[in-house]
Amino acid sequence: MSSGTGPTLAHRSVASIRSAPTIQEHSGSGPTPNTPPRIISNTYGSPATIRADDDFLIIQIGSRFIRAGFAGDNQPKAVLTSEPKDQRRAGDFRNWQQPGAGDVESWAEQYEIWRYDLRQVDLGLVYDKLDRLLRDAFGRCLLIDSRPRRAGLVIDPAVPIPILSTVLDLLFKGFQTPMISLMSTAAMSAVAAGVRSGLIIDMGWSETIVTSVYEYREVKCTRSERAGRYLHNKLYELLRKLLTDKDEDEGGVRAISFAECEDIMCRLAWCRPLAFKKVQVQRQSQQLDTVEEQDESEPEHSPGGVASIPLRSTTPPRTLDVSVDKIADICDETFFDLSIAPTTFDDHELPLHLLVYQHLLQLPMDVRATCMPRIIFTGGCSNILGVKERVVDEVMSMVNKKGWANVSGKHVEETRNSQFADRRASVAKSVSSTATVSDVGEEQDSSRPSSIATASDISDPIEAKVARHRPQIQQLQGEFRTLHSLGPWAGASLVCQLKIPAMATVDRELWLQQGASGATRPNEIDVKAQQRQSMGAGGFIRGSGGHHTNWTLGAWGNV
Repeated sequence: MSSGTGPTLAHRSVASIRSAPTIQEHSGSGPTPNTPPRIISNTYGSPATIRADDDFLIIQIGSRFIRAGFAGDNQPKAVLTSEPKDQRRAGDFRNWQQPGAGDVESWAEQYEIWRYDLRQVDLGLVYDKLDRLLRDAFGRCLLIDSRPRRAGLVIDPAVPIPILSTVLDLLFKGFQTPMISLMSTAAMSAVAAGVRSGLIIDMGWSETIVTSVYEYREVKCTRSERAGRYLHNKLYELLRKLLTDKDEDEGGVRAISFAECEDIMCRLAWCRPLAFKKVQVQRQSQQLDTVEEQDESEPEHSPGGVASIPLRSTTPPRTLDVSVDKIADICDETFFDLSIAPTTFDDHELPLHLLVYQHLLQLPMDVRATCMPRIIFTGGCSNILGVKERVVDEVMSMVNKKGWANVSGKHVEETRNSQFADRRASVAKSVSSTATVSDVGEEQDSSRPSSIATASDISDPIEAKVARHRPQIQQLQGEFRTLHSLGPWAGASLVCQLKIPAMATVDRELWLQQGASGATRPNEIDVKAQQRQSMGAGGFIRGSGGHHTNWTLGAWGNV
C-alpha cells in the first residue's frame, strides 16, 4: 500500500478551527498564531456597567441640607449641609482667626442654602452652593461619573418658582439629567410610614408645615414660623443675657458662635408634659410604693437642675451654668406660648397646638377622621425631647374643651352647655319611655306562641364558618394616634424603585426650550392628554410628563 494516499483522520484536521489563509501564508512565511474569539455574556460582566443604566438618583433639598442616594436604598448615602467653612477658597485663613473677630455678617444666612423670602436672596449664589454640594455628593459619597441619570427631586410644593427653576436648571444643564420627577415631601413621608393618608407635621428649620394627605393627595397645607430658627434665636437671647447682661450685641460681634448655640439647642432642649397629665403621673406614682416610676418624656436630670456648658467660641473660653427650667421655658414660649390669648396671633405665627387644631377643624369630616389616627412628625425639631407628646396632648385637651365647633366665645359656651343639659334630659326621658314600652312588648310576646321563629334567628352554618376565618379589618378613625415615618427620602426611594409615576415629570428638552413659563396649569390640559396618561391607584400624577406637548409642574406651579 502506498503511504501518501491514505485518508486524513477527522480529529487531526485543523482547517475547521482556523480562519482563511492570510497573505503571509500564501507568500510562504508560515501560519500566524490565531486565538478564537470569546463571547462574554453580560451576566458575568462588572455590576457597575449593569447598574449604570438603571441608576435613579433621589435628591432631597431643604433650606440647610441636601440628601442624595440611589432608588431602592433605605437611607441616603450623602447628607451634606452648607456651612461657611465649605465656602472658603484657597488662601482664606478666616477660620484660624480669633473667634468672634469680624463677625459682622448675618447670623443664619451663611448656614442656609435658600430662603422663602427672595427679596434678599442671590439666585446665582444659590446655584453655586447647590452645584458644589451636589458635585461633592456625587463624586465623594455616591462614587458615580458624569453619565446622565434620571433623578427624583423631593422638595416642598410651596418652594418659590425662582428657586425651583434654579434647581432644575442646575440638574438639566450642569449634570445633563434627561428627566426629573418632582415629589412632595408630605406625600413621601406618608409613603415611608406605610399609610395612604395622614397628617404630616414637618418641624423644620424655617417653618413648621402641617399638611393633610388623603389617598396620597395633599388636601390642605398650613404653616407657622415657629420652628428651628425661631427656637435658635430665643436660645441665643437667653445665653447672651447670661454672658454679657446686655440687651444687644456690641459692634455686631456675637457672644457665641452659631454652631455652638445650635449644638446646645440639640443637646439640652426639652418640653414639659401637659399640666394635668403630669398631675396624673404623680398620682399614679404615689399609689405605687414599691416601684418608683418616672415619665419617659422628662430628661434624665431632675427639673430645677443646672447644666454646665463649656463654651469655646467666647473670648476667653468659659463655662456657663444654665438652668434646665429656663431652657424648657424657651421651648414652651417658642412652640406653644400659652401666656398670650389665641386671638392675638397672626396666621403665620400660630403656636403648634393651635395650628394643628385649626387645620383639623377646617378639614372635611371624613378626611379629619382618617387623618387623626395617622399623625406623622418629621423634621429636625421633632427630635426635641417631649415635643411630640406635648403637641398631641394640647390638641386633645382643646378638642375635649371646645369640640369641633368653628365659633367660640362666652355666649357660644353658654349655649352649648344649655344644649348639653337639654340633651341629657331628653335622653333620660327616652330611656324611661323605652323601658316601659319594652315591658309591654314582652308581655305581648309571652302571650304569642314561641314556636314560630323569625328569619333573623335562622343562622347559616356555612356563613358562620366563613366569618370565623375571615380577617376582621377595622378602620381606626376619630382617635388621636402618632405613627413613625422613615422620612420623605426613604418614601421617594420606595416609590421610584417600584416605578410608580411621580406627581409631575419634567423633560430636559421641553425645559430647555420653554423653561418654567412653558408649564401649564392642570385644568388647562386637554382631556385627551389626561386620558392617555397613566393614573395609578394612588394618584401620584397630577399632570402629563414630557411625552406630551402640554406639561405641568403639578402642585409646584399652583403656589
